[in-house]
This record gives sequence, structure tokens and C-alpha cells, in this order.
Amino acid sequence: MKNVIWLIAGIGIGFVAAHQVSRTPQGAQFFDDVDAKAKEFGAAVVDGYKAREAELRAAVAEAEDTIADLTSRLK
Repeated sequence: MKNVIWLIAGIGIGFVAAHQVSRTPQGAQFFDDVDAKAKEFGAAVVDGYKAREAELRAAVAEAEDTIADLTSRLK
């Protein structure tokens, strides 16, 4: 239980410190840079997800075509 209190206190102190730092021009620039990098990372994850999803959909479509071809040969 003590650890949870320390965790909450640390988070609160971190938010207060970040708020104070963001008031300075250098702090604002730092947080703008962090925000831009986080958005760039998020966009890269989304792009990767979409590319992999397209690959998997193509593979499934190819497998369905192969199965359909094989079943038509068996008839």
C-alpha cells in the first residue's frame, strides 16, 4: 500500500514539474518536440498495421482462390 502512495505522489510531482517546465520557452519547445515524435511514432505504427493487414488479406484471398480451385478439380 505504501508503494501505491509513493507512485501516486511521484506522478503528481511529475505533473507539477512538467507544468512548470512547459511555461518556459525551452520547456514548451521540448514538449512540442516530444509531441511531434509521439505523433510520428503513432503514424508509423498505424502505417505498419495497415500494411500488414493488407498482406494478410491478400494471403487469405490467395488461399481462398487456391481452395476454390482445388475443390473445383475434385468435382
